Amino acid sequence: MRITRTDVLWNYVATFFKLATSILLIPLILREMSPETVGIWSVFMTISAFSSLLDFGFSSSFTRSVTYVFSGVKELKSKGFEEIKLEEHNKYINIDYSLLKGLIGAMRWFYLRISILLFLVLITIGTYYISKLTLKYSGNQHEIYIAWFLLCLINCYNLYTLYYESLLTGRGLIKRSKQIIILGQITYLCIAATLIIMGKGLIAIIAAQAVSVVIIRILSFKSFFNKDIRDKLQKLSSRDYKKILSTIYPNAIKEGMTSFGGFMVQKSSIIIGSIFLSLQDIASYGISMQVINVISGLSMVYMVTYQPKIAHLRTIGDYYSIQKIYVKGQLISFITYILFGIFMFLFGEITLAKIGSLTQLIGPSFLMLALIISFIETNITVAGIILLTKNEVPFYKASLISGSIIILGLIISFNLYPPNLYLLFVVPLIVDIAYQGWKWPFEVFKDLRIKFYIPSIFLRNE
Repeated sequence: MRITRTDVLWNYVATFFKLATSILLIPLILREMSPETVGIWSVFMTISAFSSLLDFGFSSSFTRSVTYVFSGVKELKSKGFEEIKLEEHNKYINIDYSLLKGLIGAMRWFYLRISILLFLVLITIGTYYISKLTLKYSGNQHEIYIAWFLLCLINCYNLYTLYYESLLTGRGLIKRSKQIIILGQITYLCIAATLIIMGKGLIAIIAAQAVSVVIIRILSFKSFFNKDIRDKLQKLSSRDYKKILSTIYPNAIKEGMTSFGGFMVQKSSIIIGSIFLSLQDIASYGISMQVINVISGLSMVYMVTYQPKIAHLRTIGDYYSIQKIYVKGQLISFITYILFGIFMFLFGEITLAKIGSLTQLIGPSFLMLALIISFIETNITVAGIILLTKNEVPFYKASLISGSIIILGLIISFNLYPPNLYLLFVVPLIVDIAYQGWKWPFEVFKDLRIKFYIPSIFLRNE
């Protein structure tokens, strides 16, 4: 599997568009919408993030499985992976299309059922939550409900077709997948901007998101299922998809619990905070965290791009190359955080003031805490990317425990102390530093046998 600097470059551009489209729309959103509406929008985005949790970690497990298949493995394992002899790998990769067909069938079976479950959760529990939230909303509640039901539909469709991403990424079609994402995000940006100017409010953002998702999914399907793939899949019988699911199931569930724990760590603040704080405070918090999430996403681009290659390198036992990728990725991540963090800290408020925003960023002390927490959590995520390529999930219990402690800590804190934004930062920071913030990066260092200074690995060609 060949992943080049071109793939990394396209991933940087795609990640920027994917994460920063909202940032590019912020001048319009903040100028045309009230702080209350911005607060509702922030909650909508958090619920969308929650919707992805119903994937239960199968997405990354499916992606790794696709990578293993295109690396030439003949059987998928619940733990670990089938190693390929380097001499055989260098000659020819014999892809088992019968196994691939069974894997695709397993993905379709799973995502159909999980998307139906998501719809039921959103239309019942989600609608009840939105109805309570709108009691504090002084604007047009009818508009909120239209946007909400449209959001329910597009989130379900997005989840049902999520396996297209696993197919493209697992096969190593990084450049193509990122080009599709860029096109979809440009479409989203243009439609959303036009409708916001026309005064369509939240409906403008959700409608634009719907069009973007449909375009991305259609192009992704056509990119993977080309004539060659279709012909080979049609000629062969499929492996038992239920057996494949049972093989993938153990680690996928662990990854799902890890994702749920990560959601509790990273996103529970805005859900719980929206209950105790004003929508104006939540708007400032939500906007600030969206900008910081862009910084986090950009800092991880290098590692995310090379994740399929790392999984491939493990199958042939090339750990030296994995070392090189990891250390370079960490260096890039650190530099990205420093540069963008300083820019946001110094010029964020000035920028919002110039565009006439009705919503401001959180204060400097809050912003500093948010950047520190995000950097720690990003480092945890990067460590997870490396460890997951072993097809093992050692951190799911820790993630669940940390998330539960944060939620409990936030609820107790808000009931013991006057409602304050500081609580949204102090509780997660303490929990992160206590264990996960150091544990999993340390495990990566042990796994890859990395010392603190490895200048020699930068001298060897990839």
